[in-house]
Amino acid sequence: MRAGDSVRTGSPSGAAPLLQEHPAEALAAAEAILRERPGLPPAELLACQALRRLGRAEAALPRLAQLAHREPRVPAVLWELAQAASEAGETEQAIAALEKLTQRQPGVASGWFLLGAELRNAGRAEQGWRADLSGVHAASRDPELLKAAMAMNEGQLDESEAMLAARFARQPADPPAQRLLGEIAWRRGDMGEAIAQVRTAIEQAPGYDLARDFLIRLLLQSNMLAEALEQADILAASPLQSPGYHLLRASVLVRLGDQQAAREVYERLLAQDPAQPQVWQNLGHVLKTLGRQTEAVHAYRQAVTHQPTMGEAWWSLANLKTVKLGTEDRPAMLQALAALEAESAVEAEEDVFHLHFSLGKAFEDAGDYAASFRHYEQGNRLRRSMVLHDAAAFSAEVAATAQTFTAPFIAAMGDGGCPARDPVFILGLPRSGSTLVEQILDSHSQIEGTMELPEMMIIASRLQSRVDEGEFPDFRAMVAALTPADRLRLGEEYLDRTRIHRRTDKPRFIDKMPNNWQHVGLIRLILPNAAIVDTRRHPMSCCFSGWKQHFARGQTFSYDLADIGRYYRDYVSLMAAYDAAAPGAVHRVHYEAMVADTEAEVRRLLAYLGLEFEPACLEFYKNDRAVRTASSEQVRQPIFRDGVEQWKNYEAWLGSLKDALGPDLTNAGLPT
Repeated sequence: MRAGDSVRTGSPSGAAPLLQEHPAEALAAAEAILRERPGLPPAELLACQALRRLGRAEAALPRLAQLAHREPRVPAVLWELAQAASEAGETEQAIAALEKLTQRQPGVASGWFLLGAELRNAGRAEQGWRADLSGVHAASRDPELLKAAMAMNEGQLDESEAMLAARFARQPADPPAQRLLGEIAWRRGDMGEAIAQVRTAIEQAPGYDLARDFLIRLLLQSNMLAEALEQADILAASPLQSPGYHLLRASVLVRLGDQQAAREVYERLLAQDPAQPQVWQNLGHVLKTLGRQTEAVHAYRQAVTHQPTMGEAWWSLANLKTVKLGTEDRPAMLQALAALEAESAVEAEEDVFHLHFSLGKAFEDAGDYAASFRHYEQGNRLRRSMVLHDAAAFSAEVAATAQTFTAPFIAAMGDGGCPARDPVFILGLPRSGSTLVEQILDSHSQIEGTMELPEMMIIASRLQSRVDEGEFPDFRAMVAALTPADRLRLGEEYLDRTRIHRRTDKPRFIDKMPNNWQHVGLIRLILPNAAIVDTRRHPMSCCFSGWKQHFARGQTFSYDLADIGRYYRDYVSLMAAYDAAAPGAVHRVHYEAMVADTEAEVRRLLAYLGLEFEPACLEFYKNDRAVRTASSEQVRQPIFRDGVEQWKNYEAWLGSLKDALGPDLTNAGLPT
C-alpha cells in the first residue's frame, strides 16, 4: 500500500473511524472510494472489515483472499482474512492465513491464540496447544502487560486493573490479561473472582499452561479438589513436559487421599532422574502415610543425601515417632545447620528451624534433655517470628463463641439443620490422641476414616466474613440470623463437600480436624445429629508435645509455651460452656484413660455412637489405612504408655507453660 493513499480527503482513513460504531456507513464510504479507485487496497480492506462487523464474513472472505494474494506481506490483511475465515467456518483457510501472520509477526500474541483456536477446531489439539504456548511467550514481552504486572507486584492493584480495563476495551479476548486480572483478585482476597477470571483465561487459551497451573493452586486453596484433579490431569498432558506439572498433580492426589497414585507419580519421576531431593521427600511423605516405614526412611535419607541442608527432610525423618536418629545423624545435622547459619539467607530460615526441631528430637532420643530443649526452643522461636498469632484476640473470639451458644440461645434457635447422622467429628488439641481414636473407630465395620477435613472451617470462615464485611454487627447476630433453611443448606453443603473423601459405602465417616473444637456450636446447628468426640490429654503433656512438634500449617499458637498454654485454657473453657449448654452432646475421651483401660473406653465411645462393640477396634494397629498425621506410626502399634509423661523430662524449663495454664489446670491432672 502507498502511504499517500490513506491520507487524502475522501481516502479510507477518513472512513475508518466509522468502523467500530457505524460499520454500515464505513462500508458505504469504502465502496464509494472503490468506485472511484477500483482495487485500492486500503479501501478494499476497510470494506471487508465493515462487512465482517456487519455479520457478513462470507461476503468478505473472497475479497480478502484476493487482497491477501495481492498484498501478501501486510499483517492487517492476513489478520482480517483469518478472522473472516474463522467466522465463516473455513477453518483451514483461517489456519493458513494465521500461519503466515505469525511467521511475519511472532511477537503478536493475539495471532497465536486465534491460530490455537482454529487448530483445535481442525482436530489438531497438540498443535493448538503449542500455538497457545507461543502466544503466552509473545505476551511475556508485551510492554503494556509488563507495565500492568509491575504495578500489581508493587501493590498498585487499582492502577493495574485500570490498565487492563483499557486494554480489554480494545481487545476483549486477551488470555494473559485475563490471568493477570485473576491474580489481582487473588491478591485482594477475592478467591471466587480470581478463579472465575483464570477459568476464562484457559477457556480462551486451553494451552495456557501457566494459567492452568495457577488455577489448580487456587482450587487447592479453596479445597475444590475434584476440579483441581481434572485440571491437573490436563496440565500433566501438556506437550511442553515439566516435572513440576506432575508434582502439582501428585499434590492434588495427596489432598484427595489417593496416596498410591501419588506414589506412582513420584517413583516415575525418580526413575527418570534420581537426583531430586524434593521428590524423594514427597515420596517419603506418601510412604509414611501408607505405613511403609522402612521405605519412607530410605526416601528421606535419599533426600538429605542429595541435599544435606534440606531441613524439612531431616524433620520428616525425626518426625517418624517410632524411629530414633542415630549418633551419625547429629553431627550431620549440626554441620548442615552451621552451613545454613553462615549463609544468613532469609530463604534458608525454614531449613534452619526444621533442623532445630530435628536436633531437638535427636538429643531427646539420646537422653540429653538440656540440649534437646535448647534446640526445640530455638526452632520454636524462629518459627514464631514467621507466623501471626494474636493470643488476646483469639481468647476474645472464644469468649464471644461461648457467650453465643448458651442453653437459652440454642433453645431459641429451635430445630433445623441437616438431619444426617453420617459425620463423626473428632476434635481437640493436636497431639491429644485424636489419631488414635480415629484409628480405633476406622477399625469398626460401620465407620470410614477419611482425613483432617477443612470443610467445616471453610464454612465457618465464610460465615465470619459476613461479620467482618459489616453485614452483621457481631458473631452472635450473624448466627441468630441463620434460618432453619439456611442451616439445612449449610449442613447439606458440608456433606456434599466431604463426599469426595468417602471411598466406601459405610454409613458413618470421620472428620478428624482438631481445630473444629472452635465450631461445635455451628456443627450442632447445621448437623444436629452428628457425633462429636472431644479427645483430651493431660495439659502439660498435650501442650509440651504440641510445642515440640512442628506442624506443616495451621497451628500458629503452638510455637510459644505461653501461647499454647493460653490456647489450652481457651479450649477447656469453651468445651465446658458447650457441656453446660447441651449436656451429653459432646463425648469426651481422655487419652490417659484410653491407655489405662482401652476396652472400657472403646465400649463407652461406641455406646455414645449407638454402635455395637467389635473386637477389631482393639486391634486397630492391624488397620493398614493411610494416616497423614504426626502419629501415623504410633497408631500402627499396640497402645503404649511411654509417651504419657515425657514432659517431666523437661519440667525444669516449662515454667512459662505452667504459668499460662494456671494452677487449676496444671495441678488438677485431667480437667473435667
